[in-house]
Amino acid sequence: MLTLHVAERSPEAAVLVDGASVAAVGRYQELADGHPRARVRRWPGILTPGLLNPYGPELLEATYHPDPREADDLGTEPIGGERAREIFRTDPARLGASARRGVQRMLAHGTVAVAGELRSRAVVDAVRRAGLAVGRRPDRLPGPAALSPTPLILLPGLVPGGPARFAVFDVADRAELVRRGAGTCVATVIGGRLVYRGR
Repeated sequence: MLTLHVAERSPEAAVLVDGASVAAVGRYQELADGHPRARVRRWPGILTPGLLNPYGPELLEATYHPDPREADDLGTEPIGGERAREIFRTDPARLGASARRGVQRMLAHGTVAVAGELRSRAVVDAVRRAGLAVGRRPDRLPGPAALSPTPLILLPGLVPGGPARFAVFDVADRAELVRRGAGTCVATVIGGRLVYRGR
């Protein structure tokens, strides 16, 4: 089934998806006219190729992402440093579940690819199951590990026949995305599937 994704601030960059691949990229009206049976998904903001987060190991292996049921004891924000190491030392089985929650947080920030050497099998499995691409880590990291690193690293443009992997941010343009960060994500698509949708 064909799905046509269009964002209101970037109608010239609409994406026609066929299964897990990009069928076409172009102006919304031209794609809609050429494929009248395609299901249309309309989004606010801009459609982008999605983000590479270069901090895979730091965010998924060295950070504990609490389960919502642990909020009273651990809070809801990611835990790093010695406290995270102690949690993983006490119960190594928590790493896999934490990584899955960390991946969900990354998807909610428009991340479609991660970089950095992942050593834990549980973390590699979480990344693979989510469909995140694994890219090369930049020679210079932009700053401290974050779900919305500064500067943001956008992936190359989408091309017909390429993987249907992209993110939509509720901003007016790329300058506002850079200014406000990846927390403005409203949708992330990987393998043609909507894997994150903001409320």
